[in-house]
Amino acid sequence: MKLVTFYNPEGHMRTGWLEGDRVIDMNLASNGDVPENMADFMKSNEKYMTILNRIKDRTDLPSFSLEEIQLTAPLPKPVSFRDYVSFETHVKNATKRNGDTVAPEWYEMPIFYFSNPNAMKGPGEEVKRPSKCIRLDYELELACVIGKEGKNIKADEAENYIFGYTILNDWSARDIQMKEMKVLLGPAKGKDFATSIGPYLATKDELESYRLEDRFDLEMTAAVNGEILSRGNFKDIYYSFGEMIERASEEVTLYPGDIIGSGTVGFGCIMELGPEVHSWLEPGDEVELSITGLGSLKNRIV
Repeated sequence: MKLVTFYNPEGHMRTGWLEGDRVIDMNLASNGDVPENMADFMKSNEKYMTILNRIKDRTDLPSFSLEEIQLTAPLPKPVSFRDYVSFETHVKNATKRNGDTVAPEWYEMPIFYFSNPNAMKGPGEEVKRPSKCIRLDYELELACVIGKEGKNIKADEAENYIFGYTILNDWSARDIQMKEMKVLLGPAKGKDFATSIGPYLATKDELESYRLEDRFDLEMTAAVNGEILSRGNFKDIYYSFGEMIERASEEVTLYPGDIIGSGTVGFGCIMELGPEVHSWLEPGDEVELSITGLGSLKNRIV
């Protein structure tokens, strides 16, 4: 199932699911049994998914065409947002650009940072370049959303705690990021101004046909103004989501609605490609990320 959050024709935020080129309003379709917002849905998602699976094949469900509504981030305000750096190629490229080598500790454990759960953008939403930034970058990532509360979760049990997946663009103000990380803290202001997710949250069964053991065979691309700059595949990730979840849940509880980002696929940002391949993002640029099975996520810089 492909779950969405959207503004209906009256401008009210609602939850729904995609059926072709139409969106079914979950709350209306269930006669009020399913919440209007995704945060409440995630808190008891097993219960509400049971209801949706019971009614999804009805032919009389209330729906809107995509032209009538505006999609927003499928999970507008996640409980928390951890973003990892789990692709070896990205780490090697990024450190080489900075004149460094990969820290040996990177191979000992998956590393993440916390970002801002209140700065989520959805498909079609504008992203403002920070006023102090002249080196704006995209990052091509996949994210999983936690669906069940858990603590000290083992990697081989983590699948039971994943609700679904979505595309993630970890927008980066590289000039700000590089300055603050020189004091061995961050990234913070180089990242927290915006993160895009969407266009929908796919329940994990949607990706089963692409599974390769604890990874997925998913083509990933990023285009700027229609020109594809980045290509990669999720199967090349070094640390699986199971390993990321094990690390994140050590001595701390994960909750339904937590987002975990994979980190950037190899060559999945301008910093890796080099500004000689493409200049830093400017107002007016349109960035589109696409991942097999998860659709396309497009945003315009202002």
